[in-house]
Amino acid sequence: MGDDGSVSRTTRYLALAGVITGVSGLVTAQAAVWATRANNGPVVAVASAVRDKTPGHLAIKLVHLVGHHDKPLLVTGTTVVLLLLCAWIGTQAIKRPLLPDIAYFTLAVVGFFSVIRLKDSTAASGVAVVVGLITWLVVHRFLTGPLVTAREAEYEVSRRTFLRRTGGVVVAVGLAGYLGDLSSRAKRRVEQARRLLRLPVTRGRVPADANLGVAGIASWRTSATDFYRIDTAFSPPAISPDEWSLRIHGMVDKEITLSYSDLVSRQFTEDWVTLCCVSNEVGGNLISNAWWSGVLIRDILAEAGVHPEADAVKQTSKDGWTCGTPLSALTDPNRNAMLAVAMNGEPLPIVHGFPVRMVVPGLYGYVSATKWVVDLEVTQFGKFSAYWTERGWGEKGPVKTESRIDVPRDGANTSAGTVKVGGSAWAQHTGIESVEFQIDGGAWQSAQLGGVEGLDTWVQWAGEVDVAHGKHRLVVRATDKSGYTQTAVQAEVLPDGATGWHSVQFSAG
Repeated sequence: MGDDGSVSRTTRYLALAGVITGVSGLVTAQAAVWATRANNGPVVAVASAVRDKTPGHLAIKLVHLVGHHDKPLLVTGTTVVLLLLCAWIGTQAIKRPLLPDIAYFTLAVVGFFSVIRLKDSTAASGVAVVVGLITWLVVHRFLTGPLVTAREAEYEVSRRTFLRRTGGVVVAVGLAGYLGDLSSRAKRRVEQARRLLRLPVTRGRVPADANLGVAGIASWRTSATDFYRIDTAFSPPAISPDEWSLRIHGMVDKEITLSYSDLVSRQFTEDWVTLCCVSNEVGGNLISNAWWSGVLIRDILAEAGVHPEADAVKQTSKDGWTCGTPLSALTDPNRNAMLAVAMNGEPLPIVHGFPVRMVVPGLYGYVSATKWVVDLEVTQFGKFSAYWTERGWGEKGPVKTESRIDVPRDGANTSAGTVKVGGSAWAQHTGIESVEFQIDGGAWQSAQLGGVEGLDTWVQWAGEVDVAHGKHRLVVRATDKSGYTQTAVQAEVLPDGATGWHSVQFSAG
C-alpha cells in the first residue's frame, strides 16, 4: 500500500473497521438476548466475572467510592476495553490475516464461559454469544476486504467501497438493535403489571415524633427512590407476577410451591423495618427504613414441617445469588420476618425485588434480604456455602449497634454559639435505649430520641452544643436495650460489619 500517508490512513480505517465490527457483534448479541428473553448477555456476564474475581476488600472500597454506579461503570469499562481491543484487531488485518479470527474466537470463548457460569443463564445466552461471534467474523471480512486487497492505484476506490459498506453495516446493525429492543418489551410489560397491581396493603403511619425536625437528618421513612441498593444483579430480573413461584424444600416434611396469587391470598403482616448492608462503614449511608407488607415466612415454614435438626435456610434469587439465613430468625414468633410484596404501600419496585423479596429484621442484608427470591431450602449451615460467605464474610450476620452523625456534616462551617446536632442510631431487633454525644473530648451528653413503635427500626437523635470560634470534633455513641454500649474500637466491614464511634470535624465562625 503506497506511501506513508496512505498507509497511515489505511491503518486508521482498519481501526475504525475493528470498532464497528466490535459494536456490531455486541448489538446483535444483545438483540439475540432480547429476542430470546435470555437472562444474561455476554458483556454483562464478563463484567459480572470481573466483579466476582475482584478481591472482597477492593470491591467494598470501589462500592463506597462510586456507590450504586458501580455496575454501570463496570459494564461501560468492559465495553470500552473490548472496543479498544477490536480497534487493534482491525489494524492487524493486513499483516496478520489469521489473527482477527483467532482473537474474535477467543473473545467469544471468554463471553461464553462468562455466561454459563451464571446460575440463571439458559441456552439462549450461549446462542447470543454465537450470534455475536458470527457477526464479528462476517462484518470484519466485509469491512476490511476492500482495504486488505486494494492496490496503491486503487486506493481511492477501495476507500469509497469501505465507507459505503460501513454505512450499510451501521444501518443493518441499527435495525437489528431496534428489532431486538422491540423484544425487550417484556420488562416493560412487567413494569406495567406492577403498576396495575392492587394489593391489600397500607402506606404505614409514621410515628408522630419519629422525625425530630432537625434539618439535615435523614428522613425516618426512606422513599423507594432513596432507599439504598446493594445487589449483584447487573440487570434486575424482570419477573411478572404470573410467572413467579417460590419453592420451599429441603429438610421439611412437605415440599411447598407457591404462586404469586397463592402468596397474596394469605393473611398479610405489615411493619416498619430498617435494612442495613454489612459493608456500611461507620457513619455510612447504606441503611434505610421503610414500611413493608407481606406474608410471615414462619407460617409457611410451619406448614412445610421443618425438621428439628435444621438450622439454616438457603435463599436463592432469580439471578442465582444465594445467602444463608439462621432458621431461628425466620421462625422467631417475635420477629416479623416476611416475604415482602410491597414497600411504603406500593408493590415492590423492580430494583428492590419485585414481585417478592425477603425482609428479616435484625440481620444484615447479605444473609437475609434476598431480592427476586424464588427458592428456599431448609438445611444446615454445614451443608452449603453462599455468595458472600464464599468470599470471606461471616456466616450469620446479626446487625451491630451503631450510630451516625448527620448534622453537622464532616467539614461543615457553622456559626459560633449554639449548634444543633443530630443523626440516627440503630440496633435492629434489639432497640436503642439511649444516645450520647461528646464535643471536643468533653463530658458525654444525653441526646433526645425520636419516638418509634418497635425494636426493628432506626431512631433519630438530636441535641445542642455551644461552640466558640474555631475547629471542633463531635462524637456519638449509642446504647441498645440489652445494655450494650457500642465499642470505640474501630473495625473494618469485613467479615461481619464495621464498629467504632462516628465522629465529624467542623468549624465555627
